[in-house]
Amino acid sequence: MSPSRPRPAATVPGALQEGLVVSSHGRHCVVETQGGTRVRCHPRGKKLEVVVGDRVQWLPSQDEGSIERTLPRRNWLYRQDELRTKSFAANLDQVLILLAAEPEFSEHQLARALIACEAAHIEPLIVLNKADLGAPFARGWQRLAPYRAMGYAVLPLAAKARHSHPNPLPPAGEGANSLPTDDGLATLGERLQGRATLILGPSGAGKSTLINRLVPGAQAATGELSQALNSGKHTTTSTTWYWLDAARRSALIDSPGFQEFGLHHIDPMQLAAYMPDIRPHVAECRFYNCTHLHEPGCGVISAVKSGSGAHQISASRYKIYSDLFAELGGRGT
Repeated sequence: MSPSRPRPAATVPGALQEGLVVSSHGRHCVVETQGGTRVRCHPRGKKLEVVVGDRVQWLPSQDEGSIERTLPRRNWLYRQDELRTKSFAANLDQVLILLAAEPEFSEHQLARALIACEAAHIEPLIVLNKADLGAPFARGWQRLAPYRAMGYAVLPLAAKARHSHPNPLPPAGEGANSLPTDDGLATLGERLQGRATLILGPSGAGKSTLINRLVPGAQAATGELSQALNSGKHTTTSTTWYWLDAARRSALIDSPGFQEFGLHHIDPMQLAAYMPDIRPHVAECRFYNCTHLHEPGCGVISAVKSGSGAHQISASRYKIYSDLFAELGGRGT
């Protein structure tokens, strides 16, 4: 659904309004009113941080508006490196992590996004794109088997529109050794209904292709938003909210691509709690402050060494844990 063109406020100056932040760029953003009109606004004061998905109170003026305050957030997804914090969006129902069969996705990058979702208490949905590539897709699907075993929802997708495919998509919980006739878009659409979904994905995953299929006219809409923000262009520098239905109940939030996903807001001693395959074994550790790296009687290390069973921890996942623990400044006891 293409949004209405952002335009000067048509409400009475001085009357406090409530609205939804649907796009942001620098010190300006676009707020959607309860009636669906989109208005260019700027936050009042340098300390007022506003992100896409925020519910705000704002004051209209003759040609734009000022955001006076943000209403309490249900959640907030962001990444943080040593120097700065980068917000994605607020008040989300789920995060769609889009991966591709080619180029080969980074399991470290996937793990970081999942940990951020766990820490923010937001449900993740993993989607593997380019199901039409056959063997590369089958390899990617197999690499995601541990994540399906952890209980994460994983869906296959062929985002690029095609007229026909020779073989069916693999069932969401099974192996993939075939090409799709169904592109998976209908199944994915069902998971988006009635939810505000942020879509994350590295370059080359097909995020723009998917958004343009789910949101006809998205390119034109982003052009209008860019014009309203005087940003010149809308590419990878801002986040934008799109409605998927006329009733404005289902939304897709397009975010900039990322190469690194900093987790410096995560306490290294809490890291295991955000990894579903490691978390169950923490209670089996001898020491309450176990780092799960070298301590005797560690339930996590025992699960890694066993290499079998319903609750095993793969060597690759354990390496991700140990690498992140060191990156976040954790030290052995």
